[in-house]
Amino acid sequence: MLCAKLTRWLTLTALKSGRCVTCHPCMSTLSSCFIQNETTTNINSSHLESSVLRRRFYSQTRNPNHSVRIRVAQYNGRRSFSLSAAAIVNSAPVQIQPYLRLMRLDKPIGTWLLYLPCTWSIALAAEPGYLPDLGMLALFGTGALLMRGAGCTINDMWDKDFDKQVARTASRPIASGEVSRMQALVFLGGQLSLALGVLLCLNYYSIALGASSLALVITYPLMKRITYWPQLALGLTFNWGALLGWSAIKGSCDWSVCLPLYFSGVMWTLIYDTIYAHQDKEDDIKVGVKSTALKFQEQTKPWLSGFTVAMMSGLVVAGVNAGQTLPYYAALTTVAIHLAHQIYKVDINKAEDCWREFISNRNLGLLLFLGIVAGNLWKESRETSLQNEDSFR
Repeated sequence: MLCAKLTRWLTLTALKSGRCVTCHPCMSTLSSCFIQNETTTNINSSHLESSVLRRRFYSQTRNPNHSVRIRVAQYNGRRSFSLSAAAIVNSAPVQIQPYLRLMRLDKPIGTWLLYLPCTWSIALAAEPGYLPDLGMLALFGTGALLMRGAGCTINDMWDKDFDKQVARTASRPIASGEVSRMQALVFLGGQLSLALGVLLCLNYYSIALGASSLALVITYPLMKRITYWPQLALGLTFNWGALLGWSAIKGSCDWSVCLPLYFSGVMWTLIYDTIYAHQDKEDDIKVGVKSTALKFQEQTKPWLSGFTVAMMSGLVVAGVNAGQTLPYYAALTTVAIHLAHQIYKVDINKAEDCWREFISNRNLGLLLFLGIVAGNLWKESRETSLQNEDSFR
């Protein structure tokens, strides 16, 4: 019993101090003594305690750094946890990960760029003094996620052979063989069916208007084979929500607002997607596809500056026709500065620089949305002050 008690005391001391038990030179001898004593002793509370400590002792002996790693993680907070889109996709079941990557769920910037023109239109259509319809914003967000995924699926089905030849796209699910074209077609059908369900929640005018964009969704991935202006085709497709958002709120389009807003969105797409295309210009030449990056080459920045002027002009016209107020035009000024800085700063010959400036357009779109919302709320205060002035006369 003395041997067992001494063993328990030494083991407990070693565990509490965080030292490896092999540092005790007499431990192996004492352990043998303890084990031998244990076989001849009745099971009682002391025996159970010794057994637990012994199991901990052996587990630490097999992996002496294990407890240290746990303590470091626990006390120094080194456990990593991420809510990024890529981390969510990587944590999904292995069987569905290729489909999530096929719809680019791990790269949400495209969904943002499709969704933001919808938010502009919905916010512009809101009644003076009111916030935009949150339910409609959520509905369009769901639709943007599904339609962006459908567009990417169509694009990868068309571009399977091209993607195999480019390092950046060779790992895409269809190009790499993780998903067959037939599986992609079935998956596309599911995405379009869900998107149709979202569309059917809108009024009849909006249903017809939304359905008419399907031709653009299907054909725009082909434009890079035909013309040096595939970014224009992308702009016509990606900014359809600038028309659809207004009609979903009002029941039809006010073309004096919707057309200049749509035009501005197309110009915006020409800016950010030309910057994006400069990442791939060498590969595009190799595989034989076209882009505005290849057309403009070293004259890219003057072209982008012209698109910026056109975009801002369209936004001013849309704001005037929608009766927008000071916060809206303040936001437009900030957007213009953002674009000027983006165009000035970007190095079109560095892929990482092009990517960084490309993704900054999400913040630009959100800034414009907030400007529209603030401008709409300002309408109420302005009208209230005018009414108060009239009442004092």
